[in-house]
Order: sequence, then structure tokens, then C-alpha cells
Amino acid sequence: MLTPLRRIWLGALALLLCGAVAVTVYMIWGDYSLSEAVWMVVITISTVGYAERTQERPPLQMFTVGLILFGVTAAAYTFGAFMQLAIEGELYRLLGHRRMARDIDKLSEHVVACGFGNTGELLAKALCEEDVPFVIVDQNEDRIEEAQRQGYLVLLGDATNESVLTEAGICRAKTLVTNLPTDAENVFITLTARNLCPSVDIIARAEQPSTVSKLQQAGANRVVQPDVSGARLMARMVTRPTTADLIELVAESSFHDMELDEILIREGAGIVGVNVRETEAHRKHRLLVVAIKRADNTMIFNPDGDYEFAVGETMILMGRDADIDRFRTQFCV
Repeated sequence: MLTPLRRIWLGALALLLCGAVAVTVYMIWGDYSLSEAVWMVVITISTVGYAERTQERPPLQMFTVGLILFGVTAAAYTFGAFMQLAIEGELYRLLGHRRMARDIDKLSEHVVACGFGNTGELLAKALCEEDVPFVIVDQNEDRIEEAQRQGYLVLLGDATNESVLTEAGICRAKTLVTNLPTDAENVFITLTARNLCPSVDIIARAEQPSTVSKLQQAGANRVVQPDVSGARLMARMVTRPTTADLIELVAESSFHDMELDEILIREGAGIVGVNVRETEAHRKHRLLVVAIKRADNTMIFNPDGDYEFAVGETMILMGRDADIDRFRTQFCV
């Protein structure tokens, strides 16, 4: 489907070709001078119709009839496309932008996703499936229009600009994901976001290994290298294929509703001071306590039954959604 802008270009090209052919025909068949031929074409297409010759040969008269029909049609087509762009496009953008801005202002604890390329689109789909609120920021109009067609909240602008991130609600956001194709942009966005909101969790993409440390210094909490991650996954499939299959199934929540979930232990939670054995996670809830991330970011895998949970730790569980929900309800986490 042609966009209004392309329709304008197409109509303008048709008018230009029509005018050029018509001028040539009037000069050859009607013995017009160049200025007279141009004058004739203009008053014919515009339907003004004054000061034209009246005694013309039948072939030239029929050509003039065709010129009027084609010229007026092309002009109407171009004008219609222009009005569609001016009215539907600009008005829709204006109203849509205001409505979108109001919806973004209502977001809290959301994700600011910078970039809507191939990876960004997959990220948005995954977040949507998990019912995680998010807004997409991209400076490419075509990608923003595609994201909007898919029903996502979007913001057209350069994410390296502080005002754009502020409009995206960076100070209310839980996480920022910068997934732009160049490392320089990702470093700059990370630095800008960290300065605006010291508490936001930042996940950044890196193409070059040397950029990882720069992103971490700029304030990224986690850095993802797609090539490295893909290579490691393929290596695991070669060396430990069954383990790789299990990890992939659990990660995609497609193995009998099994999934890995994490629970942040906050102040006042019923699980504070309770040890692993006392939770009866496995016997009563059919859950596996895979690991515990301590407040100092150290990780304890397969904790002992005597290990007591403390505020600020993150508990990583494996089990079914319903069982995890019951566990959360019992211990108020």
C-alpha cells in the first residue's frame, strides 16, 4: 500500500511527464512556440481555459480532451494524497502523540526499550507475552510506525537526548534496555540514563568485546553480547545437547508450564529469618530452590537446608506458575 508521501511523488511525476509530452505535442502538431505550448498545457490542466486557440485540427482537439482528463485526474490524485498527508497524517500524529504521551505518563516500573530493529522487535514481543509494561524509543519513523501498528507504546526520538528519555519516563522506569546497532550509541544512552536516574537497571548491547567495560563504566548493570551468547549456546548444544535443550525449554516456559522465577525478599516479608528447609519448598510446593543471590551480588547455588533468608536477597525458584504463586502468597513475597 502506497503511503501518502509516495502518492504525492507519484502524482507529481505523472503531472510532470504529462506536461512534458503535452508541450512537445502542441509544438509539433499545433505549431506552437515553447511559451505558447506551456501556456496551453497550464490553462488546459488547470481548466482555466481562456485565451486558447479555438480552431484546431481534430487530432489535436482529441489530444486536448485526453490531456484534460489525464491532467485533472493526476492533479486530483496528487492533491488528494497531499490532503491525506496533511489531514490524516499530521492530525493523526498530533492526536496520537498526545494520547500516547498521556499513556506513557501513566507508566511506572516499566521498561524503556531503545531500538526497534530485529532484536528489539523480538524483545517487545517477549515483554508483551509476559505482560511487562514498556515503551519503545526509536528515531526511525518507519520502525516506530511498525511498532505502533503492533499496538505498542512508542516514542519517536533520539534516545541519546535527555528530553526523550525523560519523556519516556526514565525516572519512573524499572529497567532501560539499549539495543541500538552501534556501541557508541549504546554507551551514550547508558551514560545519559544513568545520570538521569541512578537507580534504574540498565541492560546494554555490545558488539565488540572492548565495549563491555566501557558500558559497565558508563553505568550498565548487565551487558549482552549477541554473538558471544549465540556462540556459547551453540557450543553447549554440541557438548551438552540434552542440558542445552532443558535450559531452552525452561527459559521459554514451554516445558509443562515449568519456569525459572525470581523473588526479591523485601523488608517485612514472611520468609525473612526462615531457612530453606522450613519453607518446605520442595515437599509442600513442589519447587526447587536453584540459587540465592545475596545482597553483595554473590550467588549461592543449591543452598543448604539450614540457610536463612535475609532482606535484599533474591531467591531463584524453578517450578510451575501456580506453585510459585502459592509460595509467594504464603510468605508474602
